[in-house]
Amino acid sequence: MNALRALFLTMAVFILLGIWLTGFANVHWFLYVPPAMLAFAGITGICPGLKILRKLGLKDSPL
Repeated sequence: MNALRALFLTMAVFILLGIWLTGFANVHWFLYVPPAMLAFAGITGICPGLKILRKLGLKDSPL
């Protein structure tokens, strides 16, 4: 696992932890989309958000 995939999984866990601390009944269903996408990216290595932004014409910045 590389650092970017670990970052995706860590971000998903922190968002879900925040949702859990506020109570699952109090959050809107849309707040579950980012951690689901981040967990998918961390497990598979495919980031749906990055693919969408690339199709919209944005380029990756070199780090």
